[in-house]
Amino acid sequence: MKLKKVFQRKETKYLLNQTQFANFLEELQQYMQIDQYGLHTIRSLYYDTTDYQFIHHSMDKPKYKEKFRIRSYGTPSADCLIFLEIKKKVKGIVYKRRLPMTYREYLTWVPTNQLPQALATSQIGQEIHWLFLKHPDLNAKVLISYDRLSLFDEKDENFRVTFDQNIRFQSKTPALEAERGELVAPELDVLMEVKAMGAYPLWFVNLLTKYHIQKSSFSKYAQTYQRHLFTEELFYVV
Repeated sequence: MKLKKVFQRKETKYLLNQTQFANFLEELQQYMQIDQYGLHTIRSLYYDTTDYQFIHHSMDKPKYKEKFRIRSYGTPSADCLIFLEIKKKVKGIVYKRRLPMTYREYLTWVPTNQLPQALATSQIGQEIHWLFLKHPDLNAKVLISYDRLSLFDEKDENFRVTFDQNIRFQSKTPALEAERGELVAPELDVLMEVKAMGAYPLWFVNLLTKYHIQKSSFSKYAQTYQRHLFTEELFYVV
């Protein structure tokens, strides 16, 4: 299977309670299949400037915004693939570009921001290089992790549904291998994300209506910043 490096899609989020989730998932599987990874843990290490310029700009809800993060699937070991990701949102469309490397290569990159030659000359590698030239104080700010279940539609490869639970953050020692930390939003049961390019299938719209599931603007990084990092930032400024 060819490793996908570029994604373009719309992403819409919904909040579900446990009862909605159980019933919705059971019926959803009549139309979609759980992917090969089953329930798995995603770790995302978010980078930002010293004054949190990226997240401040994002929360202003501009037509264009971007994030930079490092992502691993589970706790990485030396030869595991991890991904350097630039995620941009332009007029509601999400563009994600990611550069794969081993965790060992990543640990070498961290203190220098110098990519291996084969990666540095790639288009995405050059974009990452220029991002750090533009923002020389970019640094790891927080690790956000969660348990994800993903479903796909065999008839439409651009339509996917994911369910995230147990969303946690860790900012004291932000690193991919760090402990997962505490819950970002203890009241949240399940965050569903729908990834699509066109209109939803009619059967999916009917399921949303049947289970009274409505859109949400919940952002993992924004919620972590507003609830936890902002208070830490004030503490250090004072």
